[in-house]
Amino acid sequence: MNSLMTRGSLFDDFFRDVAPGFYVRPLHGDNLPAPSQIKVDLKETDKAYTVQAEVPGVSKEDIHVSIEGNVVTLRAEVKQQDSQSEGEKVLRTERYYGAVARSFQLPQDIDQTQAKAKYDNGVLSLTLPKKTASGSQRLAIE
Repeated sequence: MNSLMTRGSLFDDFFRDVAPGFYVRPLHGDNLPAPSQIKVDLKETDKAYTVQAEVPGVSKEDIHVSIEGNVVTLRAEVKQQDSQSEGEKVLRTERYYGAVARSFQLPQDIDQTQAKAKYDNGVLSLTLPKKTASGSQRLAIE
């Protein structure tokens, strides 16, 4: 059912099988990556979580990380820059633009004040310290 939900994929599959090389997709309009295509590695120590997420082709200014309690949201905006010089014609381009986001829940709340992010070579690395429990407090009964 998922393949029927994308624009023209039924016909794309048909023409790809029947006449490969005859049917050419439009220059723009390929689907954006699904949220599951932001590949994430998550590790845990006693004091923190470490996340490594693949977001290639995105500048660090276009990556947004938000933390709310124990929910981490990654959002990346991809921008396509078309350049064409005189005398050349673009036959096909497979780069896309738009936004993709992914959220996941961790077992424990994150200390947002101590969280750190680093972006290098298409990999976003997050260090998310666990919020220390302030201990239980006994409630006085009146």
